[in-house]
Amino acid sequence: MAYERIMGLDVIDDQEYQKYREAMMPILKSFGGSFGYDFRVSEVLLTKTADNINRVFTIAFPNPKQMDDFFSDPDYLVVKEKIFDKSVKSKTTISVHETEL
Repeated sequence: MAYERIMGLDVIDDQEYQKYREAMMPILKSFGGSFGYDFRVSEVLLTKTADNINRVFTIAFPNPKQMDDFFSDPDYLVVKEKIFDKSVKSKTTISVHETEL
């Protein structure tokens, strides 16, 4: 079993967002995390948020603790503040659930 999030983002700078992905990948892997799916979205037909969504992806970890530890890791938080926060206008958690690997 794995613990997975489905996320929706409003990416406002694709180049900077790609730099964020590259910078955070070694940290993500060190916590056993990985991306499963990744989509650029051209049209959202139904939503529960007022925020725009133009990117949807899944991110998975072996368990909830490793997911929480990753998102609170000091090295990750530096990358998030330096790059993610400038390249993404909003983020929406669509789902958090257990899944099979």
